[in-house]
Amino acid sequence: MPMAEMGWMKMETGSRESVRILAIAPYEAMASALVRCAESFPGVNMDVFTGDLEEGMEILNSVNLSLYDAILSRGGTAHLIQQAAEIPVIEIPVQVYDILRTINLAKNYTNRLAVVGFPGVTGNAHTLSNLLGMDLMIETVHSSKELPAVLERLRAHQINTVVCDVVSHRIARSSGFQALLITSGESSLHLAIESAEQQGKIFRKIQNETMLLKAILRQDLQQCVVLDGNRDPVYSFARNLSDDTLAAMRRRVSLIPENRDLLFYHQEGSVLHAITASRFEIREQRLYLFRDQPAQIPLRAAQSGIRIYDAAECEQLFSGSFFTLSGAIGDLGNRLSTLAASDHPLLILGEDGTGREQIARALYLQSEKKNHPFVVVDGESINDRSWSFLTEHHASPLTTLRTTVFFCHTESLSPQRQQALLSLIEETALARRLWLIFACEAVDGRPVHAFTREIAARLSPLTLSPPTLRSRRDEIPALASLYLSNLNVELGRQLFGFEPSALEMLTRYDWPGNYTQFKHVLQEAAMHTDGMYISGMDIADILARERKFHLGIADEFGDFSSGDMTLEEITRKIVEHSLAENNGNQSLTARRLGISRSTLWRMLGNAPGVPR
Repeated sequence: MPMAEMGWMKMETGSRESVRILAIAPYEAMASALVRCAESFPGVNMDVFTGDLEEGMEILNSVNLSLYDAILSRGGTAHLIQQAAEIPVIEIPVQVYDILRTINLAKNYTNRLAVVGFPGVTGNAHTLSNLLGMDLMIETVHSSKELPAVLERLRAHQINTVVCDVVSHRIARSSGFQALLITSGESSLHLAIESAEQQGKIFRKIQNETMLLKAILRQDLQQCVVLDGNRDPVYSFARNLSDDTLAAMRRRVSLIPENRDLLFYHQEGSVLHAITASRFEIREQRLYLFRDQPAQIPLRAAQSGIRIYDAAECEQLFSGSFFTLSGAIGDLGNRLSTLAASDHPLLILGEDGTGREQIARALYLQSEKKNHPFVVVDGESINDRSWSFLTEHHASPLTTLRTTVFFCHTESLSPQRQQALLSLIEETALARRLWLIFACEAVDGRPVHAFTREIAARLSPLTLSPPTLRSRRDEIPALASLYLSNLNVELGRQLFGFEPSALEMLTRYDWPGNYTQFKHVLQEAAMHTDGMYISGMDIADILARERKFHLGIADEFGDFSSGDMTLEEITRKIVEHSLAENNGNQSLTARRLGISRSTLWRMLGNAPGVPR
């Protein structure tokens, strides 16, 4: 319906800062009265239309609501608009005096009358009836469809006069009733405009602040997402938020602490997302704010010596590890709790296979730093690009606060990088901002690496030495049985245990590869045994193969005790043979030999023709 047909009036007063009001009056007389009343409000700029119910909704849908700060209407039209509009809707009141005035007029015709209308009218009619002791029949409707039945009921009670609102007035007259329209007096209109002006000012202020914040956020590097209690987005200022990043945010909701932020990393393609999460409440509704700072990093940084985990990922890795499933963490538990309460640098000294990375995870999970990332820097596999990212990039995990950084295989770093790392730690007071944990190789009877000694001298770290498996021979049967119960679940087996001879061989073996080798032997035995018990023969065969990959057994290389070969030549021959059996796979060879890849590389240093 064109605006001219709907009935449109415009009342402009004041400056551009005036409150802009859209008024939809149910009848022409009210529209005119609104225009007159608005003249006494210099801070109001009002557009007035005439239309009731569906016509009022057509008007609402035909205008640009962004031009207005508030809406004025009355009765059923106001209720419909409130359900559709996103700006304040002020209902023009029908006051008790307005109803009383109309009832007194109706009594000039008859004493048998009824009040019919929407709740805004009939609520005050009930108040009037109670206050004055009037015997009034009052019928409340919520839609025009209910009116025919109501009017028929009144007719059955021999009532043919109704005091009503606009909708009821039109239908009652067409049904043969005497209908008197309840009009809103000037005081009601004045009160409504005053309320619309006040609420419009508040709405405009909030709207302006919201638009300003949105503009700032669009310019800011941070992208923000707010999730509700059901983990659904309620606000998002993020550009190109992927389902994968949103899923990562949802997984962390339960991990956000009460009064602190949670920082975690999420990698998607070549982009590393540093996401800070916090929780807050608005009107008793719990909300979760995620601030995302994506940073371009070298494409293979995460695969080249830098791995980033959060508490949930560390918990999953640690709880599913051999050390948890077998109870191999042992008596270290109390010591770990003490160390986890400290922010001082920590040095874990032990042989390969003693679970130094899992111990670092356990320390992190018991500390207050678990709301921040756990970063592993592997000196064996870090390359030039990832080293540059670590030491020079603004998004490096070394630039954050309270992150736990675990350095392993640092002896494999070049001497230049070793010195650069220590200088970086000292010159930037890194140990005050981050929790630094180092894992270094230490074998009984052998001197530790020179760089390990330098870490101890320059950083004065607390130290922790996990025990070797051979130092816990008495516990090996219990460790083996506990882990076998988990292997039954993992492999779908129903093994009852070990024959006594099998346990004896496991106990007497020297375990140069410690718990890592022990886990491998048990897995292989559980997978390949044919009986209900793992037999001594099963273990003997597996350990015979294991001995070929560790120093001190001649088997296929002649009698090393004859003195024909130096120790270096013996070592090289065993390594070359093992590497050949593993088709040149250095990682697998190192694992089977129970040594680190850096140790393997040193052994291969004098082996001509061996691929590096």
